[in-house]
Amino acid sequence: MKPTMETAAEENTEQSQERKGCFECCIKCLGGVPYASLVATILCFSGVALFCGCGHVALAGTVAILEQHFSTNTSDHASLSDVIQLMQYVIYGIASFFFLYGIILLAEGFYTTSAVKELHGEFKTTACGRCISGMFVFLTYVLGVAWLGVFGFSAVPVFMYYNIWSTCEVIKSPQTNGTAGVEQICVDIRQYGIIPWNAFPGKICGSALENICNTNEFYMSYHLFIVACAGAGATVIALLIYMMATTYNYAVLKFKSREDCCTKF
Repeated sequence: MKPTMETAAEENTEQSQERKGCFECCIKCLGGVPYASLVATILCFSGVALFCGCGHVALAGTVAILEQHFSTNTSDHASLSDVIQLMQYVIYGIASFFFLYGIILLAEGFYTTSAVKELHGEFKTTACGRCISGMFVFLTYVLGVAWLGVFGFSAVPVFMYYNIWSTCEVIKSPQTNGTAGVEQICVDIRQYGIIPWNAFPGKICGSALENICNTNEFYMSYHLFIVACAGAGATVIALLIYMMATTYNYAVLKFKSREDCCTKF
């Protein structure tokens, strides 16, 4: 009877040790998760998807509005159509690049965080590993500055569409006096530089302008540009988080390498 009780006690002890070991393993694994990089990756994927998807459709809608209302002569907006088509291809490239870059940065965050937590980071604490981490820090800074420019550029069509929409609201306003007053309210799209000054008609006034604002193309393109601009802003925030995370990890790795070097002597 006694050996049986001792055996049961030993089995319970082994089971408790296994549970404790499993719990410690889970805690250790969770400690190696780069939460900042994970959040930044999700935000980056979402922002790039919104910018590329909505921007592509909004550009197509803008071309349709220009061709139907502001520039009926094909030769006047031929260059603009080519530029917009090129921008759509660039959007495809941006989406593909950042999908791959986000995965690489997330993987780099896992390895670097593991090295910082002293889990399994022998490579990351070497000179080659620190060089790769520094390269990602520099590249992320460059991309962050570039996306600030993209964010500013994406705000331009939002500003243009807002001016057109606000002009239509003035036309609809009860304070606008008579038909003659309405027809004097115009929008000249040529002032934004997207079509040449000799484009015909280039300027739309009164009820014709109000009809443009009521079309599905205008309504959809306006809101898609707003979402695309918001997506670009989200991508900028994601890259800022990447900058802070990669810079911090790189600094810690460099400090640890110096500490290890001094410990050897």
